[in-house]
Amino acid sequence: MSFFSKSSAPIYIAGPCSVESKAQLHEIAMAFKSMPIQFMRAGVWKPRTRPGSFEGLGEQALQWLSEIKKEFQIPIAIEVAEPAHVELALRYDVDVVWLGARTVVNPFQVQRLADALQGVHLPVMIKNPVTPDVDLWIGAIERMEKVGITDIAAVHRGFSTYAKSAAYRNEPNWIIPIELKRRRPELILINDPSHITGQSAHVAAMAQRAMDMGFDGLMIETHPNPSSALSDAAQQITPAALAVLIQELKIRTPHLEASNCAN
Repeated sequence: MSFFSKSSAPIYIAGPCSVESKAQLHEIAMAFKSMPIQFMRAGVWKPRTRPGSFEGLGEQALQWLSEIKKEFQIPIAIEVAEPAHVELALRYDVDVVWLGARTVVNPFQVQRLADALQGVHLPVMIKNPVTPDVDLWIGAIERMEKVGITDIAAVHRGFSTYAKSAAYRNEPNWIIPIELKRRRPELILINDPSHITGQSAHVAAMAQRAMDMGFDGLMIETHPNPSSALSDAAQQITPAALAVLIQELKIRTPHLEASNCAN
């Protein structure tokens, strides 16, 4: 089964920034039953900027996700940053893994993860590196391909910048995903409006812009009560808001080209 095949319908990936409790996951999964969500994303290990922040529940979160998967028949996606994470993901029958922006910036770490995934038929999503470097992004994709991973999607989540912006948490730098698509037109390209905007109020507008530009899908952070979230509270939306976003999203003729790349 290929998770990342071309289709006229968008790919919808949604779920909490971090797993906080089984009750949280259950509430989200119940809401997803009435939405076209292909799989639930959930943070198990959180690479935080500074120590002392919530860094995820690790294996306990995987146990809950496994139970939610069986109860609701919903595929699960998690971020992996260490070979040990890959081992646990396989043990708990995770369906999709992704490499985060802070991992993709380090080719040594990407190669360690590629080696851990060699011989495993697991779909992999690769977020853009924190720096606006299309070659680094493509390099991570190629490292996965060289160990036999064929089901790959690229995720555009924006790029870190020292200058603070009122509009973006992470600058979209549209020219980078456009260039990736030019070089690798067969790749599935997913937009992460949550991390680009950093503000729940702007997620829907960013999602629409991504669809207008021809992205193949969306990855949206969703939490039953965003204000109480243990990580990224400002950018998560409720399941009800997600349902409205999907219902109101307009799928137009895409224009993923340089003329549309102004911030």
